[in-house]
Amino acid sequence: MDIWTEIKIEINADDIDKASDIAQMTVPYGIYIEDYRTLEEEAMEIAHIDLIDEDLLAKDRSTGIVHIYLEPEMNAPEAVAFLTERYTAENIEFKVETIPCKREDWQDNWKQFFKPMPVGEKLLIQPTWEELPEELKKEDRKVLHIEPGLAFGTGSHNTTRLCLETLERYIKGGESVLDLGCGSGILGIASLLLGADKVEGVDIDELAVKTAIENGKENGYTEPQYKIHCGDMTEKVTGKFNVVVANIVADIIIMFCENAMNFMDENAVFITSGIIDSREQDVLKAFDKYGFEIVERIEDGGWLCFVLKH
Repeated sequence: MDIWTEIKIEINADDIDKASDIAQMTVPYGIYIEDYRTLEEEAMEIAHIDLIDEDLLAKDRSTGIVHIYLEPEMNAPEAVAFLTERYTAENIEFKVETIPCKREDWQDNWKQFFKPMPVGEKLLIQPTWEELPEELKKEDRKVLHIEPGLAFGTGSHNTTRLCLETLERYIKGGESVLDLGCGSGILGIASLLLGADKVEGVDIDELAVKTAIENGKENGYTEPQYKIHCGDMTEKVTGKFNVVVANIVADIIIMFCENAMNFMDENAVFITSGIIDSREQDVLKAFDKYGFEIVERIEDGGWLCFVLKH
């Protein structure tokens, strides 16, 4: 049996969000985060009970743990070196260790932290394995059923939520949408639920593409209305779109700026998210270099989302 590698990173609780997003850069799929800061509030909000396992109550609230799982062929020392460089640059104190593990030991751990979640005014993200609480059934929302698998994108992080809330404001009905770096497909599927006519997504990771296609089917969307490509956008995508969206890290957004304009129609918007505030100036330089005009700047918890025109 192939042996995977777990990279276990202990950080201060206040740095969990930033540290986990840096960790996300090392793998194209989900990571598992131990965060017990608001345990009682979340238990009451999600399960409506105040009975919590004593072992959980005993967890240290001042620290968090980020777990990254690497496939056998991936270079663990290289990933650790990358994390060390990024965390040091962001002044995040951390302890890191690597542990051999089996895939079945960890692949479902993260599911306990992913629960049904309203987003914006119109959407409700529902994991496929979770029952919808009665009070949420009463709300008049479009339900997006999702199984992230190992592809990043559950809707729970600030960056994804910013994108979803922004899409809600810009999709009025009938639009065509291009999702760059589509991951689990959550943004494209949400666009269709919000009224878009057509969505294309593209991702270089085969696992993400497979997950995005399956999530589309789960919500009743298939080709030609919902089409996902594996590969580089310049090779796989043709045509013009009303909305182009990219929820990914700053370096990739900077790279996308050069070609995104080629897929935008005359009045299109380019929605970019996943930008940590310390990288804002780098991204702004790229927007200026490639002739983008900033229509909106939205900030939440140290993360930025921009709406651009060209």
